[in-house]
Amino acid sequence: MTQDLDHDNVAHGMTPEDTPELRALYQGFKDNHLNPLWTQTGDLMPMHPKPQAVPHVWRWADLLPLAEQSGKLVPVGRGGERRAIGLANPGLGGKAYVSPTLWAAIQYLGPRETAPEHRHAQNAFRFVVEGEGVWTVVDGDPVRMSRGDLLLTPGWRFHGHHNDRDAPMAWIDGLDIPFSQQMDVGFFEFGSDRVTDYATPNYSRGERLWCHPGLRPLSQLQDTVASPIGAYRWEHTDRALTEQLLLEDEGQPATVEQGHAAIRYVNPTTGDDVMPTIRCEFHRLRAGAQTPERREVGSTVFQVFDGQGAVVMSGVRHTLEKGDMFVIPSWVSWSLEAETQFDLFRFSDAPIMERLNFMRTMVDGG
Repeated sequence: MTQDLDHDNVAHGMTPEDTPELRALYQGFKDNHLNPLWTQTGDLMPMHPKPQAVPHVWRWADLLPLAEQSGKLVPVGRGGERRAIGLANPGLGGKAYVSPTLWAAIQYLGPRETAPEHRHAQNAFRFVVEGEGVWTVVDGDPVRMSRGDLLLTPGWRFHGHHNDRDAPMAWIDGLDIPFSQQMDVGFFEFGSDRVTDYATPNYSRGERLWCHPGLRPLSQLQDTVASPIGAYRWEHTDRALTEQLLLEDEGQPATVEQGHAAIRYVNPTTGDDVMPTIRCEFHRLRAGAQTPERREVGSTVFQVFDGQGAVVMSGVRHTLEKGDMFVIPSWVSWSLEAETQFDLFRFSDAPIMERLNFMRTMVDGG
């Protein structure tokens, strides 16, 4: 008999005697495109998540030179659309997926270049670890991209990028491409070969309307699925994290853990995540701080924004510095250690896991 039975099935007496009749039965299953549950239970219903994706670190010192070289050799334009280089998890068979649900890439735009407009059903964001000079135009609204900014392109919004400077710029993209592809929900449409507005305002129209703390415009009372804010600026993120740690110094319960400040970017119309499939956060650890070991259902990606530290994943310690990116697959144990003040941007598929009621978290000592 050629069927491989896992130890759980053997323990439960699901290994029948090998007979010609049984062989004929299994051949009948194969001929009719059937698979009996008793040969698969260990894979379909494991005792805990057993991801094919593996923990992995990508070094900014490796990513950026490759992006720069692609800028010299690969043009931006119709066809490829973007000079974006996807992070391929070593456990996922060469697919440009950082995890089974998330896509991450470094994108590079040369001096005075324009990436043409298009739109897709997939939700997307950009995070800038260094540089300036590029504007992303989302549904005709030019949005400045600068260090520390989170830029949103929710699904089915036309967007393109143009570099207004004589220097190149690189940033990271995050999308829900793998999830969308698995669910067969993807649509794509070309837009303008250029961008619809080459203006370079300091603040986009969306920011001017929405980005006033605690205030909602009465002209915009309908809740939106994704955030109407095109850019979450570093100046506000930095201030919020700084104040959390100052309040901790004053003995106030302002941080998520001792020495660990964190914020979540939210949709101002609902208070929920900025997009329905992707959660975005920013974390700051004091020098010497260490987070408890934890496990979470779903996939998480971090990029180091500033400082030096380490991540421990499945018991393996990886030192980190500015720009480095790492992925934590589902139910893999992890913790962070800060050598200096340690700033990290984080995104995950948590909204999917929570809405489907699959989310589960285990914290060491919690």
